[in-house]
Amino acid sequence: MSKSHKVIITCAVTGSIHTPSMSPHLPVNAREIEEAAVGAVEAGAAIVHLHARDPADGRPSQQVGLFREFVGNIKRRTDGVINITTGGSQTMTVEERLQPALQLKPELASLNMGSMNFALYPMLNKYKRFAYEWEQQYLEGTRDQVFRNTFKDIEYILRSCADNGTRFEFECYDTAHLYNLAHFVDRGLVKAPFLVQTVFGILGGIGTHPDDVAHLKRTADRLFGDQYVWSVLGAGRFQMPIAAQAAAAGGNVRVGLEDSLWDGPGTLAETNAAQVRRVRSILDGLSLPIATPDEARAILGLKGAHDVAF
Repeated sequence: MSKSHKVIITCAVTGSIHTPSMSPHLPVNAREIEEAAVGAVEAGAAIVHLHARDPADGRPSQQVGLFREFVGNIKRRTDGVINITTGGSQTMTVEERLQPALQLKPELASLNMGSMNFALYPMLNKYKRFAYEWEQQYLEGTRDQVFRNTFKDIEYILRSCADNGTRFEFECYDTAHLYNLAHFVDRGLVKAPFLVQTVFGILGGIGTHPDDVAHLKRTADRLFGDQYVWSVLGAGRFQMPIAAQAAAAGGNVRVGLEDSLWDGPGTLAETNAAQVRRVRSILDGLSLPIATPDEARAILGLKGAHDVAF
């Protein structure tokens, strides 16, 4: 690992996994999402990964107007890289999921690299009371859903955003997703340097054992060599242990309430910034400096905040 290596911290501030009844601190409306993102950047995140929610009941939404309510303010108040999801949720069509990234033309957007079982229904064993009817139905529905991300879907998103200059956070939940990415690299639809976000701990994807982390890293190294930038996220209580393992091995890290509601055992994270500060303490303990937003832009070859549509 180079002595000059700087760790990129991404913070995913709300996502579409957790529902409002699970934590009073989960950002839902535009103001909450804005403050969460600003706080994360101020705490040291170079990138903020953004979803939107219906402010009436907190359900995931890809309505472009909802994103417009906070992305411009985040850009105005910080120099952080804004990363807009094309994942949305598994209940949405790919056309619906694409619209925010297509119309807002961010520097970075997320892209899931394969269809998978994306199971959230075990959360029903942990939470018995829900403020909104949709929450329980949403979680139960994942018992019999496939999160569709076919080769046609992936190519559609890549080609649709090609003229925008948007680059991607390629979310890889299992070994096959790395091979799917390699397929698009071989076809010339993905060019270096590209960000590979390996995801651990979602039921339906790879697990959270240290060997799982090492296996995906070895596979990515073999497939991509020095073409890619490696980052990790661990779901739930595995967020910080996996971040520590990856950082020690030269990787970058992602935290945030999308991936975990917790800030230590039994303690709900009150802010996304709290998780950023916690992972920074791990990086400090490893004597690893963190990347500024502009350093992250240089590492990832991003177009710059001046060339977005918000």
